[in-house]
Amino acid sequence: MSTYKDVKRITTHILHEMKAKNEKISMLTAYDFSMAKIIDNAGIDVILVGDSASNVMAGHETTLPITLNEMIYHASSVVRAVKRALVIVDLPFGTYQGNSIEALNSAIRIMKESGAHGVKLEGGSEIIESVERILSAGIPVMGHLGLTPQSIYKFGTYVVRAKQDEEAEKLLADAQLLENSGCFGIILEKIPAQLAHKVAKSISIPAIGIGAGGECDGQVLVSHDMLGINNDFNPRFLRKYHNLYQEISGAVGSYIKDIKSGDFPNDKEQY
Repeated sequence: MSTYKDVKRITTHILHEMKAKNEKISMLTAYDFSMAKIIDNAGIDVILVGDSASNVMAGHETTLPITLNEMIYHASSVVRAVKRALVIVDLPFGTYQGNSIEALNSAIRIMKESGAHGVKLEGGSEIIESVERILSAGIPVMGHLGLTPQSIYKFGTYVVRAKQDEEAEKLLADAQLLENSGCFGIILEKIPAQLAHKVAKSISIPAIGIGAGGECDGQVLVSHDMLGINNDFNPRFLRKYHNLYQEISGAVGSYIKDIKSGDFPNDKEQY
């Protein structure tokens, strides 16, 4: 089976080929130059400049407060670091819901001012007019179904979505609607694994899961969660590949100790 490890740039077309060849797609978030450079050099396929920056970088309780200007700032920082990965940027809350012209203007600003490769919107039939208007300008769009954090006050909870038949059927219909509109892929967040498998098989575009089981076409995690920088977030779907909270805390503690003792800087660390 051929892989895309050595391609110079991942594109939406390559993601479609990966799905067709059953090669899983890897995806992580990044919000700044330094982290994006590390993740890109490691070989990630897709980098999401997520509105989770509202939580991770700014300390807000939800994703709602982050602005379009702030998303463009984070996206610009990431794009400057990336050589290979496809960079997708979240349209933040309030920049596309209910107004397709504003949605297009928001997407154009992200593409022109950050240099990103596409945008992501949360929702299905409710926002399809905005999706179609953005696509009409030639801007790649990724959908997002299931748990949609921008609607958290509507849901009132972060529990698993689409466990009931009616919601599951709507999600399946929304996935097909997004594909038919021209979206190049869909994020499926925190839905039953069996439903996610059904969705992934029912569409020809990649379905990327987060808390949606192993039968999706790829997986995405928040980098700060996966690396163990965020010490307080421990959902079932998260696998922590490191404990950087502990490592960084230990390094800072050693630095403080060396300053207090007069060990840093030593004779070789001064001019």
